[in-house]
Amino acid sequence: MSVEKHLNGLAGTLTALRDQAPRLTRWGSTLARRLTEGGRLLAAGNGGSAAEAQHLTAELVGRYRHDRAPFSALALCSETSSVTAIANDYGYDQVFARQIAAHARPRDIVVLLSTSGRSANLLEGARAARKVGAQVWALTGPAPNPLAELADDVLDLPGDPCHVQEAQLVAVHALCEAFEAALPATLRRVS
Repeated sequence: MSVEKHLNGLAGTLTALRDQAPRLTRWGSTLARRLTEGGRLLAAGNGGSAAEAQHLTAELVGRYRHDRAPFSALALCSETSSVTAIANDYGYDQVFARQIAAHARPRDIVVLLSTSGRSANLLEGARAARKVGAQVWALTGPAPNPLAELADDVLDLPGDPCHVQEAQLVAVHALCEAFEAALPATLRRVS
């Protein structure tokens, strides 16, 4: 019975995600344009959302579906020496903000993933990104939440945190689909 209950809850979150398809398509087009112009994507999250951030950047640097040119994408949560040094010296709420201040440039895209939208380190990261002129996209649980309010654009999903996190992986893959579809034909395949 508990498995069926879980899957029914996930189905509701995925239905809400389906309604976000136009946003993901728009994000994919923007991301393709920015990255082909030399920009980069920086991503961050905590816990399972950190894994989702890593997954997104791996799909961009490696490949998602088809062989193509690699693109600049960094998962800030994967920088363990930076994360631990910054947490030790400046506090855990600064682990992403300090990296964003170092790496982000105007017109880069910063993707922040949080099921709650309330993590202090992601809120500080969003503020740092806006300060340097990077665009902030947030994938969060139900809005309103503080991260959704700080982001330039937000994909917020209803449901329990576990369902939101599961749907965020689907959103990452959908974003990669839209990104690859929007790439110029010359960059879609690498010989």
